[in-house]
Amino acid sequence: MFEWSEEQLMLRDAVRKFVEAEIAPNIDELEHGDTPPYDTLRKLYRTFGMDAMARARFEQQIKRELEGGVAPSREERQGDGGGAAFMMIPIVELCRYCPGMVTAMGVSVGLAASAIMSKGTTAQKQRWGLDLLTLDKVGSWAITEPGSGSDAFGGMRSTARRDGDEYILNGSKTFITNGPYADAIVFICKLDEGNEPKDRKVLTFVLDRGMPGLEQSKPLRKMGMHSSPTGELFLTDVRAGRDRLLGETEDQPSREGAKETFSMERTGVAAMALGIVERCLELSVAYARDRVQFGRPIGEFQLIQLKLAKMEVARLNIQNLVFRQIEMAASGRPMSLAEASACKLYSAQTAMDVALEAVQLFGGNGYMSEFRVEQLARDAKVLQIYAGTDEIQVSQIARSLLASG
Repeated sequence: MFEWSEEQLMLRDAVRKFVEAEIAPNIDELEHGDTPPYDTLRKLYRTFGMDAMARARFEQQIKRELEGGVAPSREERQGDGGGAAFMMIPIVELCRYCPGMVTAMGVSVGLAASAIMSKGTTAQKQRWGLDLLTLDKVGSWAITEPGSGSDAFGGMRSTARRDGDEYILNGSKTFITNGPYADAIVFICKLDEGNEPKDRKVLTFVLDRGMPGLEQSKPLRKMGMHSSPTGELFLTDVRAGRDRLLGETEDQPSREGAKETFSMERTGVAAMALGIVERCLELSVAYARDRVQFGRPIGEFQLIQLKLAKMEVARLNIQNLVFRQIEMAASGRPMSLAEASACKLYSAQTAMDVALEAVQLFGGNGYMSEFRVEQLARDAKVLQIYAGTDEIQVSQIARSLLASG
């Protein structure tokens, strides 16, 4: 695959019209007015039948499980290349204006729902899965803690203690996307049996808003991604039955499940970066044509042309990474964690570089929110931080290379 198909371009144009009509006029309210993005995202899902497709896939999977069939693999759940393109195109288009909305959508539909649909019992999937997949309810995936960051498991202090047929959960989580508004929370902690924290099993529970002892903070103030609500979670003696333990077993390989989630999250960064880079380039080309200095358009100056040329090279490279993901999905081959890390590392760094160059090209205007490249630069920065920092990606890639020998 080296270019979008005619069908894919039709979808792209339709989604772009939706974004320009429903999101672009309200961007300031989404960015600065504390307006949650979920109603707009639900409208997107309904407009393009994404909720109906999710419901059909869900019903097919549940029917197969109830009839004793084998649960679908991650590749089957993701669909073929056409399905992957169908999911990536809205991500690219949303990120041209409002990358935060993609983060809010991706964590709910991609991380929280996928964790339940891949590791949960059939009853748990029926209880929480469909509402998350259709965005009827909002989900969050809670692993990061104030003292952990990149050392997600080693620094984890949240605990679960057995108490008869139930568990008592305690701990806190931070930087949780959708945390303030989540209806369902995938909560990752360690089983405290009186042993050392490093020796404890990792367990995953699904919690509901309003459970006694569960507190969800207000949205945190942050540098960018303002349209993606981020918050903290505090658990004080929250009682959870075994029906909330993902898979209803303590032997679930939660660390491996988290790694699968990290891989999914990292591959999504390429599509996000493509949207940011495309928009920065589009705005920069228009500005270079119109902005006159020293008696001529700045696009006639070679240093400005160099910036534009590098942006175009970056766009092509990231687009090729997105095309590769689509082709891999079509062949039923997911990216390894190291491949996903390489994809994220390059895409995130490149999006940040392009966005900062766009600000520089705009000069003083680029520093003003009115010209939008300022927002895209702030939003791009977090791509180098969440789902594993650039430094963690480097480590993952290098360890894989060294182990393969």
